[in-house]
Amino acid sequence: MLSQQDIKQIAQKGITPEQIENQLNEFKTGFPFLRLEAAAGIGHGIIAPNADERKSFEAVWNAYKAEGNRIVKFVPASGAASRMFKNMFAFVDADYDTPTTDFEKKYFDNIEKFAFYDALDAVCQKNEGKGIKALMADGNYKAVAANMLKAEGLNYGQLPKGLLLFHKYSEGPRTPMEEHLVEGALYAASNGEAHVHFTVSHEHMELFKAKVAEKADMFAKKFGIKYDITFSEQKPSTDTIAANPDNTPFRNDDGSLLFRPGGHGALIENLNEIDADIIFIKNIDNVVPDRLKPETVEWKQVIAGVLVSLQKQAFEYLRLLDAGADDAQMKEIAKFVSEKLCTDAKDKKIDASYLRSKLNRPMRVCGVVKNVGEPGGGPFLTYNQDGTVSLQILESSQIDTNNEAYMKMFTQGTHFNPVDLVCAVKDYKGNAFNLPEFVDKTTGFISSKSKAGKELKALELPGLWNGAMSDWSTIFVEVPLGTFNPVKTVNDLLRDQHQ
Repeated sequence: MLSQQDIKQIAQKGITPEQIENQLNEFKTGFPFLRLEAAAGIGHGIIAPNADERKSFEAVWNAYKAEGNRIVKFVPASGAASRMFKNMFAFVDADYDTPTTDFEKKYFDNIEKFAFYDALDAVCQKNEGKGIKALMADGNYKAVAANMLKAEGLNYGQLPKGLLLFHKYSEGPRTPMEEHLVEGALYAASNGEAHVHFTVSHEHMELFKAKVAEKADMFAKKFGIKYDITFSEQKPSTDTIAANPDNTPFRNDDGSLLFRPGGHGALIENLNEIDADIIFIKNIDNVVPDRLKPETVEWKQVIAGVLVSLQKQAFEYLRLLDAGADDAQMKEIAKFVSEKLCTDAKDKKIDASYLRSKLNRPMRVCGVVKNVGEPGGGPFLTYNQDGTVSLQILESSQIDTNNEAYMKMFTQGTHFNPVDLVCAVKDYKGNAFNLPEFVDKTTGFISSKSKAGKELKALELPGLWNGAMSDWSTIFVEVPLGTFNPVKTVNDLLRDQHQ
């Protein structure tokens, strides 16, 4: 099935023929649905700390930072913003010239409220000889939209979200990338330094570096810190082969194999190369202006405090197991694993080997928000490969839609995953875990796509916060909805939280 030319192409990506055979086999067999125990809820897998507990966790976190531990803020930022502008692309291509849909009317009625207004006005003046207001007065709305989207204008249709102007300030507008630098200074700095890492696509790397060169010193002076800002790209070796509907390799017109990015789960390799004790993970578009940051900062410190408290206890118990724990200590450790780490042994024998396996692994605390109907995953108690039950974040694609009980759990789930994670990635002896060892490879996902009008099947790796972290210790903490402010469409920037 694979020619010598195929094998050469595969090798250039750092992939083996065996991996390709495995991927093609996965197209044939599909991935098993997960077996669920229950949706997580308050008191049943989700912690809801009160005001006193929050202060205590914040104090724990600030003490941890003061010890000089290495903390990194990790921001997946490779996605292009094209989906944000789907409605505006449709308007430019429509057979009418004036705003007609509710979306279009809202955009043009409020255009001066966008942080990019001045920049857009300037490119309209340059390219059309008129500013936004004059173009709209002439009924030339499409020129305004085109100058926002196209390469000869702001090129927002092709730029990554991280480099769009999101928020207005008296000193000038800010991009999400800049907002993450500010956040890094506010809750993730230690030893007078904030380490911030962005994963970006190859074609946007130089643009990100240029923006950092332009802005980082200003924020460093503002917060009295130094920045260590690093970047990485998704590895070619994490790309996956595309298949035809009959599960044979999909080929380009020139006969070469078609590879596709493996989804955000591929970033577990990037995360694995970060040198840190604690890593915060948050999506690029979930940022707010400074006036709303105090709530975000408070809750980031709370979930980080929860993490380092539990990690400290886990480390003490691992040392006890090394020393030879007595029966009373074994019971205490088993209670911690069951109640604090929400891991149910089911039929497994609870001995030192079992307890060590559940304690000596990466740990993450995930902020979850009350479900308000946003699409995406949620917190569940799920069966693992070893027959135990633990907390996981699941996407709808991992759930058997023909199982009424599971669908009821999913649709009636009380909480949602906003991608608000803080991770502990070193063991009790100070060694970094090899994170790919903790991936559940059976939690991938197959989707239908097309290229040049031909149908194809695409394979996504286990998601970064789903199957890629399946064998971690997971703790859920309820955080306020105010800490979750994603920007899915350009008009989301008109919400109060982004003004």
